[in-house]
Amino acid sequence: MNLVELADENYREFGEYPVVVFEEREYTNLQMLVYARKLANGLRGLGIGPGPGDRVVVLLLNCPEVLISYQGILRAGGIIVPVMFRLEAGEIAHILDNSGAAAIITGKDLVPKVDAARKDISSLRHIVIIEDDQVPGTVNFWPLIAASPDDPIPVDIKEDDLAVILYTAGTTGTPKGVMLLHRNLYSNAVSSAAAGDPETRRGNGLCILPLAHSFGLTVMNIMYKYGNLTVMMRWFDIEEVFRLIEKYKVRGFAGVPAMFAMMLNSPAAGKYDLSSLKACASGSAPLPVEVLMAFEKKFNCTVREGYGLSEAAPVVSTQFYNRVKKPGSIGTPIDEVDVRIVDGNDRDLPVGEIGELIVRGPNISPGYYKLPGETAETFKNGWLYTGDMAKMDEDGCLYIVERKKDLVIRGGFNIYPRDIEEVLHKHPGVLDAAVIGVPDPVMGEEVEAFIVLREGCEAGEQELLAHCRQYLAKFKCPRRINFTSLIPRNAIGKILRKELRRLRSEGNP
Repeated sequence: MNLVELADENYREFGEYPVVVFEEREYTNLQMLVYARKLANGLRGLGIGPGPGDRVVVLLLNCPEVLISYQGILRAGGIIVPVMFRLEAGEIAHILDNSGAAAIITGKDLVPKVDAARKDISSLRHIVIIEDDQVPGTVNFWPLIAASPDDPIPVDIKEDDLAVILYTAGTTGTPKGVMLLHRNLYSNAVSSAAAGDPETRRGNGLCILPLAHSFGLTVMNIMYKYGNLTVMMRWFDIEEVFRLIEKYKVRGFAGVPAMFAMMLNSPAAGKYDLSSLKACASGSAPLPVEVLMAFEKKFNCTVREGYGLSEAAPVVSTQFYNRVKKPGSIGTPIDEVDVRIVDGNDRDLPVGEIGELIVRGPNISPGYYKLPGETAETFKNGWLYTGDMAKMDEDGCLYIVERKKDLVIRGGFNIYPRDIEEVLHKHPGVLDAAVIGVPDPVMGEEVEAFIVLREGCEAGEQELLAHCRQYLAKFKCPRRINFTSLIPRNAIGKILRKELRRLRSEGNP
């Protein structure tokens, strides 16, 4: 039960076949295996290897080099640290420092950001870039592979060894490293694949999720179990999605609700033959029932919703291909995963009652890297406390009702209000600030901020938005600033976000 074995099993079961197409270039599964073994030897030559397991950051847009890097790092005995390319230098610096990363694999255009992030990081020894350009202080990815043997490195990988540290925003605004074992990710891929629609197996799929995201990571692992060809996109582009579906007769893809909404509303859809689509999966955020039903009708394609979180590697439940699909439900737990709906005293609640969803199974993370306190709060007696409020019906189908935490999910990406509030408070004209998520028909939710200005300050919306963009990744920045005279708080100073939502709905911030 390890991720190296997952890729090796793929080759043993299916033989050599085209596994990835990227920007018109085709790669077979055997080629990818050879590249990964050679990269593993190249990394060993750079001093990257086992022991406690050197951490290697992968900071890239989607491309075949991501898949090669993930397998190469593990085969060298290292630990993968996937990082979204859109994060800013300060956020990357925290990840480099906290993980103690020994190397980073990235692109030449991201090197300036990496250089800014690594200023005070003593552990980082190597920057590997995937282009052949000569950039001072870097190692070139493909020449490193070309110069290395493809002999497998004898590494004893156990199922309870750490495979990935996946950083996700914490409630304090500091990213937390979710530790994922080989067993967590392997079991999740196997169980998720078993629940998937046979229509998409051995056919052509489309990879539009970022491979640095927990959802994209598991979809990549499922690819090995399905034995299909994956048409990989560098990033999501609506018309390119349509073009690739038509050209490669794509049967399905996994996406987030914002992607389905944008495809549904795009006038470009009518220009392409999309009849090959059979089954898609939606996750990372709730998919509005209206969007789901309209998408299925327009594209004659089944969309099955699921639920997960990084701490669960990430899939918890899904709408199985051979079970009744109830719109609005996130389905039933995948194999080997147990769930409970509990009250504040950990007592199980009856059918239909709302409580916190807690989860147990081989997919559950052992905790947060170097954060024993936060680990103890979230992982208790073998159960993961998700912080999500849910209910279960008489058929065992789950429904997420409300998030217990003040999480905003925009286009499938998690955003914590405090991240943005801390940045807003850095502006000299801001006296107080609060952030909420508001419904959006395309992105699921958008971020809005409420600001109390200091007396005499005349900062406007555009100035404050520009201020946010200096410190935050673009997807985290508010889309609107509301100016108000007071931020509602309770007796102990906690922001009353429900009150802000009420005031906004009444047009009276």
